[in-house]
Formats: sequence, structure tokens, C-alpha cells
Amino acid sequence: MAEHDKSARELLERLALAAVGAVALTADRIESLADDLADRGGMSRDEARSVLENAVTRWRGDATRVTERAGESLHAVFAQLGLVTRDEFDELELRLAQLEHRLRLVEGTAPPVRVSR
Repeated sequence: MAEHDKSARELLERLALAAVGAVALTADRIESLADDLADRGGMSRDEARSVLENAVTRWRGDATRVTERAGESLHAVFAQLGLVTRDEFDELELRLAQLEHRLRLVEGTAPPVRVSR
């Protein structure tokens, strides 16, 4: 189990680094890399650019999926620990405010009780 966790963590780290690289890869940098690949790789500049753009698109998609899975995993861990997420807390806070408001309405519509002496 520990070996599986280690390999999953390494994969997650590599994908995160690829995602950072993909985000940092601006259009100007793609053009520059495409020129370098075309010079060294024996392919046309357009082919190299297409390969780089496809890789960036794939990396960004992978990064999004990894982030979503990491969030789901954290949510499961929080649930097992009995912790609530910020969204769950906010929802409960809203429900409490609604109940307090309803209670004030009910208390305000009831006729006042008068004690005669």
C-alpha cells in the first residue's frame, strides 16, 4: 500500500510540474521552441508548433483532471476525519440564519401576552 501511495504521489508531482510548465508555456515560447524543434528535429516549423500546442492542450487537461481528483481525495479524507468543508460550513451557516429569521417572524407575529393585575 505504501508503495502504491508513493508511486501515486510521484505521478501527481510529475503531472503538477507538467501543468506548471504548460501554463508557463506562452505563445511566444511555443514559437521559439517550434523553431528549435524544426531546426534540430528535421520537421517543419508548423509541424513542431502543432506538436507543442497539442502537448500543451493535453497537459492542461491532465492538470485539470489531477486537480479535480486531488480535491475529491481530500474531500474523502475530510469526511473520514469528521471535518467539514468550507462549502458545507457556509451551507449550515445559511440554514441557521434562515431558521433564526423564521423564528423572529414567528415571535413577531404572535400576539403579546398581557398579564393583568
